[in-house]
Amino acid sequence: MIIAIDGPAAAGKGTLAQRLAAHYGLPHLDTGLLYRLVGKIVAARGLDPDDPATTVQVARTLDPALLGDPSLRGHEAGELASRVAVHADVRAALLAFQRAFAARPEGAVLDGRDIGTAVLPDADIKIYVTASPEVRAQRRTEELAAKGRTVDYERILAEIRGRDARDAGRAAAPLRQAEDAYLLDTTEKDIETAFRAAVAIVDRARTGHD
Repeated sequence: MIIAIDGPAAAGKGTLAQRLAAHYGLPHLDTGLLYRLVGKIVAARGLDPDDPATTVQVARTLDPALLGDPSLRGHEAGELASRVAVHADVRAALLAFQRAFAARPEGAVLDGRDIGTAVLPDADIKIYVTASPEVRAQRRTEELAAKGRTVDYERILAEIRGRDARDAGRAAAPLRQAEDAYLLDTTEKDIETAFRAAVAIVDRARTGHD
């Protein structure tokens, strides 16, 4: 069983993907970490993340062993990921790794922004997780504040809207809901409610009920 989960930043797709993978005993890949790692390496080398020629070279030589770096979960890495992900050649360079991960005999859960539309268009189950920009910004603000960061809600909201615009407007595999994806809006759902809703979606799909 292959489950593809897509959605914008801070909608909760990563947490849901982890929970679903654990629930069904499947391996999980947060594909956003691939782009975060590319962005981090590009920045560390003093390269321009907006330059496709240099970023694709990093993507083609990426070491998956570095995906466990906790700094990849940080805010800065997320912003860098959004910038390098607009490059078609970067996305193409990372495509094979994602598809190979999903090709395991038992299946897998992958989350990102183009899993159900570009990476795994034939995935067994697709879920598009979203929430209003305001709620997503509030969640991110609270998350960063809990880590001791001094953050401004309005700045976070502007950054989320900017990322949404880049993700949806890029020429290569833009963020959008696949036609056959289930929509899960988490605006008014906590993580437990959203998780139960996601499990219900998967179980209905597995038994052939719409």
